[in-house]
Amino acid sequence: MSLKSERRGIHVDQSELLCKKGCGYYGNPAWQGFCSKCWREEYHKARQKQIQEDWELAERLQREEEEAFASSQSSQGAQSLTFSKFEEKKTNEKTRKVTTVKKFFSASSRVGSKKVPPERVEKIMDQIEKYIMTRLYKYVFCPETTDDEKKDLAIQKRIRALRWVTPQMLCVPVNEDVPEVSDMVVKAITDIIEMDSKRVPRDKLACITKCSKHIFNAIKVTKNEPASADDFLPTLIYIVLKGNPPRLQSNIQYITRFCNPSRLMTGEDGYYFTNLCCAVAFIEKLDAQSLNLSQEDFDRYMSGQTSPRKQEAESWSPDACLGVKQMYKNLDLLSQLNERQERIMNEAKKLEKDLIDWTDGIAREVQDIVEKYPLEIKPPNQPLAAIDSENVENDKLPPPLQPQVYAG
Repeated sequence: MSLKSERRGIHVDQSELLCKKGCGYYGNPAWQGFCSKCWREEYHKARQKQIQEDWELAERLQREEEEAFASSQSSQGAQSLTFSKFEEKKTNEKTRKVTTVKKFFSASSRVGSKKVPPERVEKIMDQIEKYIMTRLYKYVFCPETTDDEKKDLAIQKRIRALRWVTPQMLCVPVNEDVPEVSDMVVKAITDIIEMDSKRVPRDKLACITKCSKHIFNAIKVTKNEPASADDFLPTLIYIVLKGNPPRLQSNIQYITRFCNPSRLMTGEDGYYFTNLCCAVAFIEKLDAQSLNLSQEDFDRYMSGQTSPRKQEAESWSPDACLGVKQMYKNLDLLSQLNERQERIMNEAKKLEKDLIDWTDGIAREVQDIVEKYPLEIKPPNQPLAAIDSENVENDKLPPPLQPQVYAG
C-alpha cells in the first residue's frame, strides 16, 4: 500500500487489509498493518512507555544505593551489597540502557528546601545536561558495548541502495522546481546532516526540529495551504533518503538514552523526533508494495541494473528552474553513458572469454597432434674422416708410384 492510497483512504487492492486499529484507512505491511497515523500513535506510546520504565528503573536503582549507603553508615559491621546483586543491577542497567547521567534528572534531585520555578528548573537541567554530555560525549556516543555502529552501516547501505526512489513514488507534496521550495529542501537536508556534529542531546533535537519546520514550510509553499501530518511524514522520509545522514541510528539512540525524558514525551521536539524514528523504521521495511511497484522492477532498481525514467523536458513547467532542468538532463546523460559502459564492459568480458577459450582449444589440438605423431629427433651424422687419418705409421709406407715413360 502506498502512502498516497493510505492518505486518501482509497481501496487499491482487495487483498490488502484495513488498519489493525479499525480507523477505516488501509494499513501498510511496512507499518505492521497500521496506517501512518495509527502507527505513529502506537510508536509514540511504546516509546513513552519505554522512557517511563527507564526513568522508574533509574529512580529505583538510586533509592537502593541510597539505602545501602545509609545502612553502611549506621552500622559498622553491616555488609555492602553482595557481588551477585551488584552484577544483577548492572545487567538490568545495561539492558534498559540506563546510565548514571539520568540520576541527575530524577524526581528526587529536583526536591529542595525552597521552591524553584519550573522554568528555572528546566534551564538548570539543560545546563547540567550540556556540561555533562559535552564532557562524556566520546565515551557514551556509540559505545563499543552496543551494536550502534553495525546499525549505522546497515541503514546507510540501505539508504544508498534506495537512492533511486523519487518524490512521486512516496507521494511527496513538494515541488522542487520552485526555487523557494528547493532552497527549503536543501536547508532541511543540511539540518538533518548537521545533527551528527552536535554533542548535546538537546542540540541534536533542535536540528531535527529545524529540519521539520523547513519541511512544513516547503509543503505550505507548494500547496498554498498549511501542511498536514500525513504530508509531513512522506516528505521527511524523502529528506532522509536524499540526505543519508551520517551515524543516523547512533544519534537516535544517543537522544533516546540521554535526553531529558520530559522533552521527548511532550512538545514539538518529541513529536518531530518520533516522526524521524517512524521514517527510519519505514525505510528499513520499504518494499515493492509500499511504492506500488512490481517486485521485478523493485529488484532491478535495488540491484542498480536500471533506474526510474527521468522526467522528460517537454513536461517541465515554463517557470521551472533552469538549473534543475540542466541537472536532470545531465543525470539522464550520465544514466545513458552508464548503460553504454555496462554494455561495453559486458562485451569486453565476453570477448576476453572467447579469446581464452580459443587459445585453450588451439593448445589442446596441438597437444593431441604431438601425442598422436610423436617427433623423433636423431643425432647428427659424424663427418667422414680421411682414409689415412687413423694410420699412425705413415712414415713406413712406400712412396707412391710414379708414372714412367718409355721411348718407343
